[in-house]
Amino acid sequence: MIRRGGSGGFLTGVCLGAVVLWSFATSDMELSRLLSAGPRIGEFLGRMIPPDLTVMSEIVDGTAETLRIAILGTLGAVILSVPLGLAASETMVPPVIYRSVRTLLALIRAIPLLLVAMLMVGAVGLGPMPGVIAVAFHATGMLGKFYAEAIDGVARPPVEALQSAGAGPLVRLRHAIWPQMAPVIARDTIFRFELNLRESLILGIVGAGGIGFYIQTYVRSFQYDKAASVTIAVILLVIAIEVLNVALRKRFS
Repeated sequence: MIRRGGSGGFLTGVCLGAVVLWSFATSDMELSRLLSAGPRIGEFLGRMIPPDLTVMSEIVDGTAETLRIAILGTLGAVILSVPLGLAASETMVPPVIYRSVRTLLALIRAIPLLLVAMLMVGAVGLGPMPGVIAVAFHATGMLGKFYAEAIDGVARPPVEALQSAGAGPLVRLRHAIWPQMAPVIARDTIFRFELNLRESLILGIVGAGGIGFYIQTYVRSFQYDKAASVTIAVILLVIAIEVLNVALRKRFS
């Protein structure tokens, strides 16, 4: 006799295989084109060596601006996500409210970051401000969902005990929910900050500030040696943030 689970797994594997084959067949993936591009890629990389270190002042300014965008964007997202997370939690509010707020958060997550940044650039002009607004808006969709899930994922007995004693939602949140969810909130916020920093690196492409602006400028003007220096700085920045992220996660775990 064929077990139901085994049959379901087989059908799932067949469907996944069919999707992969369809993707290859319809994506114009030709190995010959990749091989023929080898010399051009080598020529491009050759133009980046040695990196031009005379752009160090631009690198420092761009890195600082990227960090400011990520920090302020994350702060804005946290401020917006706290009330939205509470309103999206089935533990705290009636179904009609949390379902509506969860739908709103899903819609926010569905809007691409670059699209938001382009709209903000058109609305408020070039510079870091549209980047901060775009990062804060886009990150709210994720953090609001994470905060709601952290509230709903706590152990129920302490919450129910306070509720049976007549405690209101804020009292339950302060004494029964927050002590349990604080480590999860810290972990998710740190993770989102790292993601915000990575996303801030590309906002310069649409004029929303940050070090990505210099990469775009140098590549478009065929100054590949300067673009190489900025790229190296971006790699080092990402590595440093990853090390800091790991340390902070261990601290709050």
